[in-house]
Amino acid sequence: MPAICYSSPIGPLLVAAENGYITEISFMDADTRAKFRDSSPDIGKDPSPITDLCIKELDDYFAGKLQHFTTPIKLSSTPFRMQVWEALMTIPYGKTVSYKELAVMIGNPKAIRAVGGANHNNPISIIVPCHRVIGADGTLTGYGGGLNNKAFLLDLEVNG
Repeated sequence: MPAICYSSPIGPLLVAAENGYITEISFMDADTRAKFRDSSPDIGKDPSPITDLCIKELDDYFAGKLQHFTTPIKLSSTPFRMQVWEALMTIPYGKTVSYKELAVMIGNPKAIRAVGGANHNNPISIIVPCHRVIGADGTLTGYGGGLNNKAFLLDLEVNG
């Protein structure tokens, strides 16, 4: 599985691919490094056309030049999580929705906590924009990469 470490403005990100699809973009914390230590001991030594395309698009995104990713991704999980992640990808660049609004979007308005759980387990950060989901009162809440990084991403999208 090709996996590389991408140096982004919000810290190092693991970008992993399989069979021509990006399967993970995650923050390189200790858990992520441990997860890939055995399966990909040579992170960064095996780039592929798909990881190269993803890095190019991430560079453009962080430079404020890209609002819609074309990098092929592959998500795999429960039907509920897949539904949430697909709904996340419909949130326009620079816009936000609350967890409750996202639950309504998927036709399950009482599933607010479950929507939060699905966001927490999103394997492809940034491309699947879970950072665009905020608290009902407009506050920034819950982001695996940290609230400072969530604020950075939202500011990048709104203010360039």
